[in-house]
Amino acid sequence: MADQRVLITGSAGIVGTLMRPRLAKAGRVLRLLDLAEQTPAADGEAVEIVTGSVTDPDAMAKACEGVDALIHLGGHSRENSWEATLDVNINGTQVVLDAAQKAGIQRVILASSNHSVGFRRVDETPEGGHPADSSPRPDTYYGVSKAAIEALGSLYHDRFGMDVIAIRIGSCFESPLVLGPRGLVTWLSPDDGARLFEACLSAPSPGYKLIWGVSDNTRRLYSLTEAESLGYKSLDNAEVYAEQLKDKPLPSGGEWLGGPFCTAPLGHFNPI
Repeated sequence: MADQRVLITGSAGIVGTLMRPRLAKAGRVLRLLDLAEQTPAADGEAVEIVTGSVTDPDAMAKACEGVDALIHLGGHSRENSWEATLDVNINGTQVVLDAAQKAGIQRVILASSNHSVGFRRVDETPEGGHPADSSPRPDTYYGVSKAAIEALGSLYHDRFGMDVIAIRIGSCFESPLVLGPRGLVTWLSPDDGARLFEACLSAPSPGYKLIWGVSDNTRRLYSLTEAESLGYKSLDNAEVYAEQLKDKPLPSGGEWLGGPFCTAPLGHFNPI
């Protein structure tokens, strides 16, 4: 049986670096695309290192050749100027989706963010958490770009029949400690992240789907129903770190899902 080839854009970023060893498996080749320098393949590691930009149509067309599935993590991962956000996050995603469609890739996973709905209020959280398909309420230019990415995914599904899953990721780090108390709500453990991506890669005919990307945290504000319908099962909980965070100050913007992104200046690098 031929190897499954999965293209990961933005593979040198935080999430891409965490997923590289966790998504490795027998019968799978990871094609890793980023502009940043990447660690060369280790002995026995089934990876292909590609240097390129998501905004470059020719580079993306070449990167998509022979690919079975695409995980699109590439782009600015924090608030930036409108011009940079538009160019890389929005235009770049259109370039990626166009290249995938022309290459015949039928399974695309898009990294969206909790910041696409950051101005939804915490005190309006329904039982079970905010639904994954809550309409956009972005908190920043970055959040706007993630809402646009979701819309582009919907368009490419409806126009071309591609299976597209947009994941509204909370915060994926080795531990929630880097996030402070907010991490007890938003954390997606790296192991759970890999479980979620595996579910997205293997779920039969998901169509277009919006899901939350978080662990089953005691304090989570997000519904896991949609992700679980694809086969995701969280095994981690940020609450195990609660004692270490009990004396840390709460960030501003705690009344909204977007937290401090809701109070930081537009167009400037924001806190996590």
